[in-house]
Amino acid sequence: MQNKKVLVFLAKGFETMEFSAFIDVLGWARNDYGHNLSVDTCGFTDKVISTFNIPVIVDKTIAEINVDDYDALAMPGGFGEFGFYEEAYDERFLKLIAEFNTKGKIIAAICSGAMPLGKSGVLKDRKATTYHLKNGYWQKKLKEFGVNVVNEPIVIDDNIITSYCPETAPYVAFELLKMLTSEEEMTVIKKAMGF
Repeated sequence: MQNKKVLVFLAKGFETMEFSAFIDVLGWARNDYGHNLSVDTCGFTDKVISTFNIPVIVDKTIAEINVDDYDALAMPGGFGEFGFYEEAYDERFLKLIAEFNTKGKIIAAICSGAMPLGKSGVLKDRKATTYHLKNGYWQKKLKEFGVNVVNEPIVIDDNIITSYCPETAPYVAFELLKMLTSEEEMTVIKKAMGF
């Protein structure tokens, strides 16, 4: 079985619950079901401070990343109050997103993780969603990037998965797993995890 690699990108102020869903679902697939899936965590710095000030040590920094080494990019959302957009909207990250998309690789974003996708241009004239509460404030902001915003929990447009709140985190991770393996394999792991 060919090794598939996922890059989980952590911008400052990322949400831990959304980050951990990717780690857990892919971890269960690898450890308990023998899937040849590996995960690299990545940030602008070796230590990234999440929302609510939890520090996470990442495997790689953005300068070390070669898109050709990966099959997918996964992105948790985060809080502006904790500096999320300072890094999520950084030109280097936007370029990375665009390169993943140009090469037809999978991109999975939870909640406000869709915002840098919108800013990068990869969602122009495509269907996507983002955080839906606060009177749709963030969905309106996403629309400004030329996105066809759909107010649904999870929206998939070809290679890109977006979602609208933290509650969707495990389900986005399962959709990512399905794209990396198969519906059948994903269902086995989903059931094993009690979903």
